[in-house]
Amino acid sequence: MTTISPVFESDLILDEYIAETHFRGFSVGYEDSEYRYDALVELIFSALTDFSLTEKEKSNINPFNAQRKLKKAAKVIYATEKYSRRGEFGEILLHIIMRDYFNSIPAISKMYYKDGANETVKGFDAVHVVPIGKELELWLGEVKFYNNMAKAIRDVLPELQAHTNKDYLRSEFLFISNKVDDTWEHAENFLKLIDGRISMDKIFSKIRIPVLLTYDSKVVNSYRDACEDYKKELINELHKHHDTFRGNDLPKNVEIILILLPIEQKAKLVQNLHDKLRIWQQI
Repeated sequence: MTTISPVFESDLILDEYIAETHFRGFSVGYEDSEYRYDALVELIFSALTDFSLTEKEKSNINPFNAQRKLKKAAKVIYATEKYSRRGEFGEILLHIIMRDYFNSIPAISKMYYKDGANETVKGFDAVHVVPIGKELELWLGEVKFYNNMAKAIRDVLPELQAHTNKDYLRSEFLFISNKVDDTWEHAENFLKLIDGRISMDKIFSKIRIPVLLTYDSKVVNSYRDACEDYKKELINELHKHHDTFRGNDLPKNVEIILILLPIEQKAKLVQNLHDKLRIWQQI
C-alpha cells in the first residue's frame, strides 16, 4: 500500500499501473510528446543524500554544510567515465520505490562503505526495514538496471538463489551488523533481528526481497502520450514479463516482490544521469 506522505513524492512522477502484493509495475509516461527523462532524473537525484549518507550525516545537514554534503553524496556514487553499465542509479530507484511504496527505512548506506571511489559494493543492493508493530521486517533489495528484460531476469535469478542461501545470509548479516549506525532509532531491534544466534527459520519468515528490473520497452517506444491504448498495452507487457519471471525456479523460503520499470532508452537515461552527477560533484 502506498504511504500517505511519500518521502520523495515519487507518485508525482511514477504512474503505478500494477499494485499487487508481490508485483508492482510503473511508468513515468510522457510530457509534450516526449518521454519524461528530466522528471525521472530529478526524482533520482532527490534521493541522493538519503541513499548515500549515513544516518548520522543526514541528521547533521544544515544550511551551512548542505552544499558540502550534497557534493559528498554525489562523489560516493562513482568517479569514472566508464559508467554505462554501472548500477548505482538503479539502486537509487529501488531505494525510492521501497521508501515511497512500501514504507521502508534504510538500515545502512552501503555506498558509504565502498573501499574506493569506483568500487562496487557486493551483497544486496538495498538493506531496509519495515516496522510492523513492535517487530521489524527485513527488506533486502536486488536490482538489474538493464535495457533488456530477458538478460535482467537471466542475471538476477542466480543472485536470488545465492543470496537466500543460509550461509551467505549469515556472512552478509555479519558484515551489515558491523556497519549499523548506533544513532539510528531501530539499531537495537535490527541487530537482534539478524543476530547469528537466532534460527534462520525465524529470520526467513521476516525477509522480503523486492526485485527491481528495468528494460527498454517496445510499448513505451511506440507511443507519445499515455492514452488508454498505451495503458492497456503496457499493462499486458508488464504481466507478460511478470509471468516469465515467476515461471523460473525462485527461492521458496522468502517473499519476492517483483518491481518493473519500463524505460524508453536506458542508455539515454544513464547519459542524462551521468551529466547531472558530474555537475553535482563539482558544486
